[in-house]
Order: sequence, then C-alpha cells, then structure tokens
Amino acid sequence: MMKKGVALALVVLVGGGLSAFVYAISTNKIVIGYNKSYAPDQPIPYPHDLHAGQYQIDCKYCHSQVEVSRHAGVPSLNVCMNCHMGVKVRPEAQPWIDKMRDAYNSGQSIAWKKVHLLPDHVKFNHAPHVKAGKQCQECHGPIQEMKTVYQYSSLSMGWCVNCHKDKANNAPLNCSTCHY
Repeated sequence: MMKKGVALALVVLVGGGLSAFVYAISTNKIVIGYNKSYAPDQPIPYPHDLHAGQYQIDCKYCHSQVEVSRHAGVPSLNVCMNCHMGVKVRPEAQPWIDKMRDAYNSGQSIAWKKVHLLPDHVKFNHAPHVKAGKQCQECHGPIQEMKTVYQYSSLSMGWCVNCHKDKANNAPLNCSTCHY
C-alpha cells in the first residue's frame, strides 16, 4: 500500500511540475534561450540592407519557396547570378562576387549557415503565415536594415503562442500545430 501511495504522489508531482513548466513556457513566464541575436559568420557576406533595403528586392525573389514550403529556402547561386552576371559592384565586394561566380561556374554551392534556429521537436511552416498576409519583418525584424542578418525575435514558444492568441490572427492554438 505504501508503494502505491509513493507512486501516486510521484505521478502527481511529475504531472503537476510538467503542467506548470508548460504553462510557464507558453506564457513567457520563462524563456529558454532561443538564440536571439545569433548572427553566424557567413561564407560570403550578404548585406540585406543593400539588397532588401536600398535596392528593395522582395524577400520572395530570393526566398522563393516561402509561399509553398515549410522552409523559406536559401537561394541557389543561379538566383544570385541572375543579377551578378551583369551588375557592377563596389570594388570591395568584387572578391566575394568572384568567389560566388567561381562556385556557380563549377557547379558547386555556397554553404550558408542557418540563422533562425528552432528546437528539433518544433515544426514551423512559413507557407500558412505568408498566405495569412504576415510580413517577413513581423518575425525576422527589420531585415531590410540589417547588414548582417541576425535572429531578431526569441522565437520561443511563448512568443509564438502570444501571436496565435491574438484573435485578429485567427491562428490555431492546439499543440500539434507546432509540435510533432
């Protein structure tokens, strides 16, 4: 009888603790480090402030999969070379363009590093957010002003849940929306 009491107490304690943890994380009472401000060094500097800012190239031109895929996708070199085959660049940028052109001509790719990171157990699908009219800046911040892209928002569970709770977004709140 004593063992059953201890087992029941343990189940209640673990269940209660887990429930409290889920509540705290989903309401931003605690925020687990989600790499906010993370800005890895890229193999070729890509100034979004120049491309998306000054030249006003739409995010969807380079990240063409964002409307139909879970992932926004990193552009292939042929997208870059659509412009850089003929565009004159500043002299200080020429070595980077040459590196990109050499990779393109040899059929290789550039190993870009992912900037916006989520835990493996979280699934995020860009397509429904874009179809709902969300702008890239709502999650990614003022990308058109960033010389070096960095993770602007925490992308924590509570951060996402707060957006989904906003009635204007008409977004689902069930766990399976984001978790496998």
